[in-house]
Amino acid sequence: MSNLVQKFQQYSNWRDDVRTSLERYRDCVHAIDLSDGASDQRFMQMLSRLNEDKLSIAFVAEFSRGKSELINAIFFADYGQRILPTSAGRTTMCPTELLYDETFPPSIRLLPIETRAEAQSTSDFKAQSQVWTVLPLDTSSGDGMLEAFKQVSLTKRVPIAEAASYGLYDETDLDMVLAVDENGMVEISQWRHAIVNFPHPLLKQGLVIIDTPGLNAIGTEPELTLNLIPNAHAVLFILAADTGVTKSDIDIWRNHIGGTGAGRMVVLNKIDSMWDELRTPGEVEQQIDMQVGNVAQILGIPQRQIFPVSAQKGLVGKINVDAPLLAKSRLPALESALSNELIPAKQDIIREQLLAEVKELAASKQALLMSRSRNVVEQLLELKSLRGKNQNILEHMMKRIDMEKTEFDGSLFKLQATRSVFTRLSNEVFTHLGMGVMKDEIRHAREAMERSKFTAGLRQAVKEFFRQALHNLELSAQKTDEIGEMMSVMYRKFSTEHGLALSTPMPFSLEKYSQEIIMIEKLYHKQFGTATILTTPQVVLMQKFFDSIASRVRQSFLQANRDVEAWLKVVMAPLEAQIGEHKLQLRRRKKSIEKIHLATDSLEEKVLAFEQMQAELNAQQEQLKHLENELKIAILAQLGLYRAAA
Repeated sequence: MSNLVQKFQQYSNWRDDVRTSLERYRDCVHAIDLSDGASDQRFMQMLSRLNEDKLSIAFVAEFSRGKSELINAIFFADYGQRILPTSAGRTTMCPTELLYDETFPPSIRLLPIETRAEAQSTSDFKAQSQVWTVLPLDTSSGDGMLEAFKQVSLTKRVPIAEAASYGLYDETDLDMVLAVDENGMVEISQWRHAIVNFPHPLLKQGLVIIDTPGLNAIGTEPELTLNLIPNAHAVLFILAADTGVTKSDIDIWRNHIGGTGAGRMVVLNKIDSMWDELRTPGEVEQQIDMQVGNVAQILGIPQRQIFPVSAQKGLVGKINVDAPLLAKSRLPALESALSNELIPAKQDIIREQLLAEVKELAASKQALLMSRSRNVVEQLLELKSLRGKNQNILEHMMKRIDMEKTEFDGSLFKLQATRSVFTRLSNEVFTHLGMGVMKDEIRHAREAMERSKFTAGLRQAVKEFFRQALHNLELSAQKTDEIGEMMSVMYRKFSTEHGLALSTPMPFSLEKYSQEIIMIEKLYHKQFGTATILTTPQVVLMQKFFDSIASRVRQSFLQANRDVEAWLKVVMAPLEAQIGEHKLQLRRRKKSIEKIHLATDSLEEKVLAFEQMQAELNAQQEQLKHLENELKIAILAQLGLYRAAA
């Protein structure tokens, strides 16, 4: 088992343990009657985050660099043969995602290239099942799977005008012009996108593999430039050791990948082309090191970020259980780097999110239990103080409780006014954040682009779209800030005036969505920001990119809407839970004293009952704290402590 596979299985086991601990904590909250709609929603969100957690690795290269062979070597060697087709020339003609979704049978879903004529992105089409061509995948047959995978290699010949309308033909590109046949036809991919639903063990655990076509497709398919590659947790940029860094390789690196961050790695493939029986192993090593140094200098990255391998020999070494050949291929070094850098970094992100959620949730539940406990203690002391008291004292105590209730009801009346302001501000948040507003902004931008015949007009339309999107987020953020400040005042008021155990309301910010919009705008400028004049094919391509830009921004706003809605439900929940608890305790105190007022001999029974209640609450606090600690320990656990399944 490779280090990468082992580490990924450890990561999957860690997620399972966290999920189990979270479910136990949730069940305890339900059992001791601490649950409410807001906390139920937060539990559901945390469990969904764990269940839907994905780890995506994108393989990017110009064609004939050995991408598909590298994927075979790292992930599919256990099948004893190649699963992804590999041959001379181009084998992956469209972006291909390998993943597992249990709601679909094993299959290959193919999006026809003709969809590029429509004003929708690939992401938009993912929700439209009727558009895709679906082919069954026989996972019991390696040959059958290999045959089915060949679909991603299929091409078709179409007239130049049709290719240009899809943004796939540029008359200024000499290579494209030379590729036109005598009938005026040009070759394009038959499919725009492929999704392979494959029940491979790692894919079932949340791994997503992205196999990309060469430079031409990367430059013309917005889904890759704006979504799949930037959002991948790791990007493996594959070069060929025998050719070094070509101009097209440099273009891909600078325009679509470049960087020294975690998960950005360069693979110098095909080092077996340097193996030479007429040279000593030391000379071969020196030649490989020299090539690594050249690549590092050209790409402007440290040598430790470059991994020389032979994917083909690594695959053969794994299939034939040839340890020396596998070691010579250097594939294990790449797998170790992926497992030691990528997976722990991904775990840290999930861990940080979960710890923040659990901390806030646990604090509110412990505060509620403490409030219950404090009320029980107060009532117990009150009851014990009644021993030997006359009826006048009992009546006085009942009047005092009535006064407390009157004061509390007055505060609740003020809270009602706050709720009306809360509702008004909540509605105002969605005045600028609502999906209807975003839909109008997209329509206005498209209309402006269609009206413009000049480069400046096209750019201005897109620029205005981004400006308005950020402005709408800013206006919405002002309203969420107002709500947060107002709730802080109410929290302090009820804490000081009525002794409720409240800290500060759950914070909220739309900043991450503003940063996401800024990042999308930077990607757009990277693609179209340098040319002063756009050719007709580039204009078509810019419009295609805007479709994907609009889809990405719409998804950001949709998630922002969901997050705001979830926060608005949660921000008042601790206050309302404490208010409900306080009202209940006031009623119980009055009821107890009324009973004792009528029958003094029941006082000792009441004292005993409250002492038992206090003991139960102490036990509940201990149990909840124990499960909370268990959950935090599970979240903080290191992957090295896990043994991967055999």
